[in-house]
Amino acid sequence: MSEAAARIAALEARIAKLERINLSLMGRVERSTDLQGNAFSAFETAIALEGKVRERTADLERALDDLAASNAALAHARDAADEARRRLGDAIEALDEGFAIFDADDRLVLCNQTYLSLWPEIADRIVPGMRFDEIAGAIGEGQRTLNALVAPDRWVSERVGQHRLADGGHVISLADGRWIQVNEQRTSDGGVVGVYTDITDIKAEDARQRALELAQRAVVLQGTLDAMPQGVSVFAPDRSLVAWNDPLLSLLDLPKVHARQSIADHAALVEWCKVNLPRADAADTLGWIGTADGGTVEEVVAVRRLANGRSIEIRRLAMPDGGMVMCFDDVTERLRTADALEQRVAARTRELQAEVREREAAEGAMRAAKTTAEQANLSKTRFLAAASHDLLQPLNAARLFVSALSTRRMAEGNRKIVAQTASALDSIEGLLEALLEISKLDAGAITPELADIAIGDLFETLYTEFALVAAERGLSLTVLPTQLWVRSDRRLLRRVLQNLLSNAVRYTDHGGIIMSARQAGRSVFVSVADTGRGIDAAHHEEIFEEFRRLDNGTSQGMGLGLAIVQRASRMLDHPIRLASAPGEGATFSIEVPVVAGGVARPALSAAPRGIGVSNVLVLDNEEAILAGMRAMLGGWGVKVKTASTLAQACAQVRRARQAPDVILADYHLGEGALGDEAVAALRRTIGVEVPAVIITADRMPDLKERLTAAGLHVLQKPVKPAQLRALLASVG
Repeated sequence: MSEAAARIAALEARIAKLERINLSLMGRVERSTDLQGNAFSAFETAIALEGKVRERTADLERALDDLAASNAALAHARDAADEARRRLGDAIEALDEGFAIFDADDRLVLCNQTYLSLWPEIADRIVPGMRFDEIAGAIGEGQRTLNALVAPDRWVSERVGQHRLADGGHVISLADGRWIQVNEQRTSDGGVVGVYTDITDIKAEDARQRALELAQRAVVLQGTLDAMPQGVSVFAPDRSLVAWNDPLLSLLDLPKVHARQSIADHAALVEWCKVNLPRADAADTLGWIGTADGGTVEEVVAVRRLANGRSIEIRRLAMPDGGMVMCFDDVTERLRTADALEQRVAARTRELQAEVREREAAEGAMRAAKTTAEQANLSKTRFLAAASHDLLQPLNAARLFVSALSTRRMAEGNRKIVAQTASALDSIEGLLEALLEISKLDAGAITPELADIAIGDLFETLYTEFALVAAERGLSLTVLPTQLWVRSDRRLLRRVLQNLLSNAVRYTDHGGIIMSARQAGRSVFVSVADTGRGIDAAHHEEIFEEFRRLDNGTSQGMGLGLAIVQRASRMLDHPIRLASAPGEGATFSIEVPVVAGGVARPALSAAPRGIGVSNVLVLDNEEAILAGMRAMLGGWGVKVKTASTLAQACAQVRRARQAPDVILADYHLGEGALGDEAVAALRRTIGVEVPAVIITADRMPDLKERLTAAGLHVLQKPVKPAQLRALLASVG
């Protein structure tokens, strides 16, 4: 009920109430007059009643005015609502789309004629208040849509579900060929508003575009097929011919005008091939293949040689839709080329096999020669190592005797002879040491012990060693100071620089020698430069060979120094460089990895000049060595006891009243006896850890380390008197 209607009802109820009051008052007046008969009283009562009636009448008039105003407002509102409804109806009818509104109970409230025209058979039955499921049911019964033609009940169920969901658009295909797009949305009061748009023209345009695209694709596909050198035929799932190309016509000798009639389907193609491609019409070559249970079939390839000598390659491939593609290719020339290539490959293979056999034979000969050379080298090395003791023993004895003679008084001529003998012994010793060192380098008997080395300390030692020799030849030796440190083997690096300095002194007649070190990147180049005769570039390689001298033997060199330098540098992986030319001197450089500065070694204290021992026990199995030791040590004022066996030495110790100050023992005492074991036995006999020196011709680093670790001093043969004197002074 509207507000105006409620107000009218209230006014009408008020008027009825006032009328009832008026009637009641009039009755009372009439009854009072009849009962009392008092006219004045009646007059007063009438006056009073008249006033009340006037008031009530005024109230009634005001209520009637209000009622009239309300009725007028209500009539105006109704007119406005009717006008709005008409405008809404006109607007809905003016829409090109179908329009329908359903309330919260899914009943039709309003629709336009366009909506009704969608369903002309049931348009007269669609009225406001009709439920949507009833409308959908009537559409389904009339089979107005394509889906309703197939399954009406299912379509009605799906359509009602879509309407209730009302979350967007969907498309309905009508039985008369039209397409309707439906857009449905929920209203604020729970109803549904739907807009039905005819999209038949859009669908038709899409279909035309799709047909155009398919036509264009067909043109492209046909062009692609025609551009292929192989003959191609495409069959539909029903085995009818769908597409082919011009090479197929040429390959099968098909008439271009009636090609489709000649091979309309797969069976016709097979029959045609029986005549035009004899020997290629077998079932395993042209038979139909297809997919099985939705799976895929691999491509089938067959090559058939025809009666006329041609070779045809036929490929069959099943398509996902159940059709098949067949490709025909004339591979006659390809096979001929392949056969020719195969023959060439076979011939080349035979040639290569022959070359391989020859190469294997040559490599076998090379391996045999290498093995022979290695065996010879090892034999040489083993011989030199084994013979070193026997070679150095007499040399050691001779040096001892010469040293003893040099301390005695003799004529000047005899003294010169002794000096010449000492020089000859030095040459022999240098030659033996070089030969032994080369043999050890070749045999791999020397293992580099890498450590951080201060170049400055090494330079200082080498300067002390060569300064006097250079001065005697009238040469200046300059060593540039350096703070650089390198990573190398101290003994091998020192040996390399010794040989380079020795060569520089030997082959420089005037001027001087400079030894320096400079850093370049991550390397240090240690160089020895001289002002000597220089070396022609043609001889830069050969001077590193054994016994190679370029002065035709006029110098005192043996031709082994640079051979040792090259072997040691290769072992250390320190490249050697040479810069020299005749008359311009020579500069030898060795490249060594640089490292950060380390800890400098403490300086060695100078050995005392005097000998701090007076009683020495010498143990050696060579009588010449014992005699030489007695002569040399006796010349130094030392009391010497000698023994050739451990038993004699123990007897000497027992007879003596005091223990010897130092024991000098040869390492190889004969018959398997070793010097360090003999020293241990003598110490047990004496009962005191007497200082001991082991003298050996074995220059292996591990032996020296083992003897030093056992608390023994080590001297190499041949013994240099100055070294022995300094050692006795340090242990005495």
